[in-house]
Amino acid sequence: MITYEYPFNERIRTLLRLEDLYEKFVFFLNQGHAQEHHVALATIFEMLEVAGRADLKSDLLQELERQKQTLQGFRSNPNVEAEALDSILNELEQVGAALMAAQGKTGQNIRDNEWLMSIRGRTIIPGGACEFDLPAYYAWQLQPFEKRYADISGWFAPLQPLFNGLLLVLRLLRDSGRTTKMIAHAGSYQQMLQGKTYQMLRLTVNQELGVIPEISANKYMLWVRFTTQEGDQKPKPFEDDVSFDLTLCNF
Repeated sequence: MITYEYPFNERIRTLLRLEDLYEKFVFFLNQGHAQEHHVALATIFEMLEVAGRADLKSDLLQELERQKQTLQGFRSNPNVEAEALDSILNELEQVGAALMAAQGKTGQNIRDNEWLMSIRGRTIIPGGACEFDLPAYYAWQLQPFEKRYADISGWFAPLQPLFNGLLLVLRLLRDSGRTTKMIAHAGSYQQMLQGKTYQMLRLTVNQELGVIPEISANKYMLWVRFTTQEGDQKPKPFEDDVSFDLTLCNF
């Protein structure tokens, strides 16, 4: 099975982009080659571009607090497992406190590092980070894995509370949805949303079918059209029925 996600607004779109960058960063950081550490560092620069919104931190803090207040309302519900509720409330408290304690603008420590900013300025140029352009960076890349790993981890550390917050918010959002089995007749599916507000759509389909959903949605209508790719990779309409799982997520 393969799951596709579709954000309903720019806020969730930004969080999903940052989550994707974070997953790439963690992967390349834990690889041993200097070229892979170059990708990890370049990914941090991409994070700064996406997370440049001044209100992202405050948005996350407000959402974490709102989730905490909502969940505390379930304490009197006998159908809610108290231990699990306490666990998530404790996580919300810790993540929120760490994010609150984070000082300054997101990534300011990197912006204040002239050496890193010189690398950032060259990485936006195709082939701009060659050894003759950045000899000091080339020398750093020849350092042992442990040294490079420690340096990159240290540069990223001030960003970690922000990412812990957005990862928790996205996890709670995904858990909020109820999954329903649907069928796209002749590869097409439509659903009236009747003005209901959703934050994210999750669509899960059997990967062996070889179909790819093209999703369009607003607060009134959801439309899914399945396509397939052949040798030239050009999408073509899929004309058979497609069974899939649909989850509409909203806090």
